[in-house]
Order: sequence, then structure tokens, then C-alpha cells
Amino acid sequence: MLLLAAGLPAADRDPAAGEIEQIIQKFAANESAFAQARASYTYRQTARVQELDEGGNVRGRFEIIADILFSPDGKRGEKIVRAPVTTLVNIQLTPEDEQDLRDVQPFVLTTAEVPNYYVRYLGRETLDEIACYAFAVKPKRLEAGKRYLQGIIWVDDRDLMIVKSYGRGTGLKKKGVDYQYPKFETFREQIDGKYWFPTYTIANSVLPFENGPQRIRQSVRYEDYKQFKADVKVIFGDPVKTPESKETKKP
Repeated sequence: MLLLAAGLPAADRDPAAGEIEQIIQKFAANESAFAQARASYTYRQTARVQELDEGGNVRGRFEIIADILFSPDGKRGEKIVRAPVTTLVNIQLTPEDEQDLRDVQPFVLTTAEVPNYYVRYLGRETLDEIACYAFAVKPKRLEAGKRYLQGIIWVDDRDLMIVKSYGRGTGLKKKGVDYQYPKFETFREQIDGKYWFPTYTIANSVLPFENGPQRIRQSVRYEDYKQFKADVKVIFGDPVKTPESKETKKP
């Protein structure tokens, strides 16, 4: 009802060109507010990477479990709960991989980030009974030290927030290094009845390295979201500065 009052299209038709731009502006503003709100939450993040052999058996593992917490004086930080020694054989996680885990895979497209992307409307889709607008996203240019998503996002047509993203991280590559990054899917769920938070990322890819293909499985879970500060002010439409996006590599 609020969407119609704001001039957005009814659920039985695709939006016109002007309406598409309005939708992008509105969901980017909501994503900005979400990014600000998420910064006031604690949660546990569990990341796992498995390297598979030719028969599909697990040959090596990487795992890290971390709690995103606040200190008594209100400073946000990360506490490592579990980080066993990696047993990966043929692949190596790089700083770009770690940046992808933190920034690209739980993708947030804020008002500040929209100018860095081509955002193209694809159509309407229904995901788990949620009516969505689907958009292709692609970085306009690659800058040193930044990571980006190249793929598809699905935006709930009522809340106007991202509920799913699909694609891979991308960025400038160093010459002479065989970087490969998996395609992934990130799913969000509504937390506290308002915002859609990333809760699960999964990737199951064969990475085409020059010395031969390597299959991997990757998962990231975001659990136990709890708001730390009850007095955080969230104002829709204000751009929020978020950490720079980054990506994933395998040698």
C-alpha cells in the first residue's frame, strides 16, 4: 500500500523506466539504513572452505569461526572462536578472499555505492513466495584495493531491500598470478521484523586454474544477531560509508 502511494508499480506489471530508477534509489537508501543498523549488531560468522579431489572427496579444509562483538567501551571488533590449521593443498586463500567473505558475499548496495555500478533491471521473480525485482549489477570501473560484485541481486518489492545476491567478487588482478574466484549465492532473512540480514552464503564451483581445474565448496553462516545499542538512530535515505568491497583467489 505504501509502495503504491509512493508511485511504485503494482505487483502485476513491470515498472516503467522512470519507476525503475525510483526503485533503485529507494532500495539503495534502505540498504544504507540497513548497513548503519547492522553495524550495531553482534553476530557469529562461521566460514568454511573445502577442497575436493577428483572423486569428490574432501582433501583439505579451512575454517574460521568469529564473533563480531562490542567492547565495554562500545568499540566493535572481532573475536576468533575457532581457527584450526588449514589443510588446503592446491588452493590458497588470499587477502582478496578474506575481503570477499567480509564485504562482497554479504553484499549491500548503498546510496554511496550505486554510482560505482551499472544496475540493469531484469524483471520480476518470486523467491520462496517473496515477490522481487531482479537486477544485474556490474562495476563501472575497477579501482586498486577495492572488490565488487558482478552478478544479480533480488530486491523484495515491498520492503525494497536485497533478499538474495548471486555472482562472484571481482577486482583488479596482479599480473602473473592465477586468481580464480567462485560464484556464490547469499541469502538473507528478516531480523527483528525490519531489516533483511545475510544469514547464509554457499558456493560450489570448479575453479579453472591454468594447471588444472579444482572443485571447491564454501559456506558462510551468520547467526545469533543481537542488537548492541538500542539508541542507534536510523534515518532512511542517508548514505552510509561502508568498508570497501573485496574478492576471492586461488593459486
